[in-house]
Amino acid sequence: MNKIQFAVLSGLLTWSSLSLATTKELLNVSYDPTRELYTSINQAYGTYWKQKTGETITFKQSHGGSGKQARAVIDGLNADVVTLALAADIDAIAEKTHKLPLDWQKRLPQNSTPYTSTIVFLVRKGNPKHIRDWNDLVKPDVAIITPNPKTGGGARWNYLAAWAWAKHQPNGNDQTAQEFVRKIYKNTKVLDSGARGSTTTFTERKIGDVLIAWENEAYLAQKEQPGQFEIITPSLSILAEPTVALVDENAKKKGNTLVAKGYLNFLYSPLAQNIIAQNYYRPRNPGILKKYSTVFKPLKLVTIDQEFGGWKKAQKTHFDNGGIFDQIIKANQQ
Repeated sequence: MNKIQFAVLSGLLTWSSLSLATTKELLNVSYDPTRELYTSINQAYGTYWKQKTGETITFKQSHGGSGKQARAVIDGLNADVVTLALAADIDAIAEKTHKLPLDWQKRLPQNSTPYTSTIVFLVRKGNPKHIRDWNDLVKPDVAIITPNPKTGGGARWNYLAAWAWAKHQPNGNDQTAQEFVRKIYKNTKVLDSGARGSTTTFTERKIGDVLIAWENEAYLAQKEQPGQFEIITPSLSILAEPTVALVDENAKKKGNTLVAKGYLNFLYSPLAQNIIAQNYYRPRNPGILKKYSTVFKPLKLVTIDQEFGGWKKAQKTHFDNGGIFDQIIKANQQ
């Protein structure tokens, strides 16, 4: 937490400390694989807030595919904060509801992304299909599990990471990238609506040879089923930047503006950054990231801005109705 954030949060807490002890209910609408992360964050922040203000917070969490979650908020789900997989989903909430400003990303450090992740492969013990990089996924005998980009934010990161790898190959271009991604989805056996559903399909239902996954999901699967899976880090992936935002109008109506702002600022504190790393997300704090260097392997990462011109352009080109993803699915059905 920087000095400005600390000063703002301290000011809020000083003001709040004057009020009578009350109970607040805070709703965090998040994307699919953050259940464990925010269970830990909520416990730590609840303790912190109680000590500073005397107020007790009852936390409510909602999880699902990031795009699906954004539509739920647009349709009236009364989120105080949203912590979604990609900026485009929060942009859609801002544009369609006007419950938060269009420049919401300027309100917190690193464009309102307190942690990052990337896309890796989870394979079964012994890596029987010898998967080492993206090109191995399009072999005829490889069965892929990845979620649906129309509903899941992580799924869109998966798609764009594959596209970027293909485009970076010798003589690569948009045409060769589209053909490569078409083959990825030709080999995909199940398109779940979100990342956690795909993890369950791969780990519990035991479908598929490889799961294209958030890095944190892959590590969590290894932790929950020791010795059953291996993580393969590809030669190139994408810098995934999950974003967070206050839904101003909802929080204000519920009297939660102070506690919700404090919640988002808390994500940048050393305590929360350590919790983030312990849940296998890459913390923004350089010192804490270095502390977990044995967990987070260095790899070549491209960004959404560099490769695709930002989320608005990528969304329109690839994922809107009639976009390239729809064209790919149509081609595979023929």
